Amino acid sequence: MPAARPARPPKPAYRCSECGWETGKWVGRCGECQAWGSVAETAAPTLRAAAAPVTAPAVPIGDVAVEASAFRTSGVPELDRVLGGGLVPGAAILLAGEPGVGKSTLLLEVAAQTARYRHRTLYVTGEESASQVRLRADRTNAVEPELFLAAETDLGALLTHVEETRPTLLVIDSVQTIGASGVDGVPGGVTQVKEVAAALIRVAKTRNITTILVGHVTKDGSIAGPRVLEHLVDVVLHFEGDRNSRFRMVRAMKNRFGPVDEVGCFQLDASGIEAVADPTGLFVEQHHGRVPGTCVAVTMEGRRPLLAEVQALVTPSALDKPRRTVSGLDSSRTALVLAVLERHCGLRLHGSDVFASTVGGARLHEPASDLALAIALVSSHLGEAAPTGTIAIGEIGLAGELRRVRDLPQRLAEAARLGFRVAVVPAEPGQRSSAAKPARTVDGMRVLEVPGVLTALDVLRLTARSGRVPPAPEF
Repeated sequence: MPAARPARPPKPAYRCSECGWETGKWVGRCGECQAWGSVAETAAPTLRAAAAPVTAPAVPIGDVAVEASAFRTSGVPELDRVLGGGLVPGAAILLAGEPGVGKSTLLLEVAAQTARYRHRTLYVTGEESASQVRLRADRTNAVEPELFLAAETDLGALLTHVEETRPTLLVIDSVQTIGASGVDGVPGGVTQVKEVAAALIRVAKTRNITTILVGHVTKDGSIAGPRVLEHLVDVVLHFEGDRNSRFRMVRAMKNRFGPVDEVGCFQLDASGIEAVADPTGLFVEQHHGRVPGTCVAVTMEGRRPLLAEVQALVTPSALDKPRRTVSGLDSSRTALVLAVLERHCGLRLHGSDVFASTVGGARLHEPASDLALAIALVSSHLGEAAPTGTIAIGEIGLAGELRRVRDLPQRLAEAARLGFRVAVVPAEPGQRSSAAKPARTVDGMRVLEVPGVLTALDVLRLTARSGRVPPAPEF
C-alpha cells in the first residue's frame, strides 16, 4: 500500500483587531473597516465544537415572559425619548462623546434620578476620584442615599463592588480606564477593552443590571476602541454639542429596543444639565422689526421638527477672490445655492463676500434648508427683508427646481404652532407651471406651493432679475 500523505499544516489566518475581519494573508490595511496596522496573525483553531449542556430549554417565543425586561424611566424624559421609552433591565448602553461635552454630568443626573425612584445605583469612575465626583454631585443636587460611588480601575475590584451592592443601574465612566489582570495590553487598548466590555455585559445579562458604559471618541468623532464593542452592546448613543454653545444633543446610532431616528435635547449650565422639551427658541432670534438677510428654516432632528434661523450677509468685496464663510451650514450646499441663484435667478455675487450662519449654534446639514438659505442671501443682497413670520422649506436642485422633503406635514404643524403666518414649500411633483398654486391654510398659516426657487422669490417680492424690488406684501 502506498504511504499515506502527511496532513498539510493549517494555513495561518489573519484577523483584524478592530472589526474581526479575517483573511488568508497579511495585509497592511483591513478590507472591512479600512484601519491600518490592525491585521495580525491568529492561532490556528485546535478545538472542535461539541454538544454541551444547556442553561435553559428552548421554548416557543410566545411563552417567553417580557415583564422582566419592561422599560423603566431614567428620570430624564429626553433620554427616555431617545432610548425608546426608558432603561431596559439587562441592557448594555454605550454613550460616546467628545471630552468636555457633558457625558459625566448627564450620567450622574441619570444615576441620581434612578436612585430617587428607590432603585440602587452604582457609579464607578475611573477618571476622577470619589471626592471630585461628590463635588459635582453637590453642585447638581445629585446626592441620594441609594446612589453608591466607587473609584476603581481594576475589573476584578469593580465586579466585587457589583456583588456587594447588587445595583439596578451600573454606570462605568469610562470603559477605557478599566483594566483586567491577566490580559495583555494596557487599559484602553483593543484587547483590554474587548475583554472588559465582554465581562461587564455578561454580568449585566446574567444579573439583569442595566449597564451604561462611557466611551471615548477619536479625532474624527468615531468611537475609540475595537468596532466589536459597538456590536456587543444593545444601544449606542452619541452625545454631541458645540463648545461655544450650551445646547447638547443625544442621538441614537443603534438601538435594539427602540427607534434610531430620535434625538434628545439638553442644555448645560452651572447647575448641571437640563432637558429642553422645546428647543426652537434657542435657534430663532426674536427681531423687533423686519431685518434683511434672515429666514427661518424647519429641519428634522430624528422625528422632531426644529426651527432654526438662517442669516446671510452679502457685501461688495475688494479682494480678487471674494470670501465665502459658512458657520453651521454645509459649505458644499451653500456653494450649490449660490450657483443656482446666479444661473437661474439673475443674481450676481461673483464680486461679493458672502457670509452665512445659523443662530444659537444650530447645525443645518439637511437639504431642506436650501430655500431658507437662498431667501436669506437674496434678501441681504437686495437689502429688502422677507415678509414677517415667513418660513421656507425645500431642497434646491441644479435646474432651479424645488424638491419635496420628508415629513412636510409635521414641519408645517410645528411652524403653525409657534405662530408663523406664511410658509413657502415645494409644489407637488406633477405641477410644472412656473406660477405658484393658490395658497392653502394649515392651522391658520398660509402655505404657498411653488415649483422653483425663482417663483419662491417672486411670491415674496424678492426677484433679483428685474433689478427693482417691489414692496413686500402683507400676509
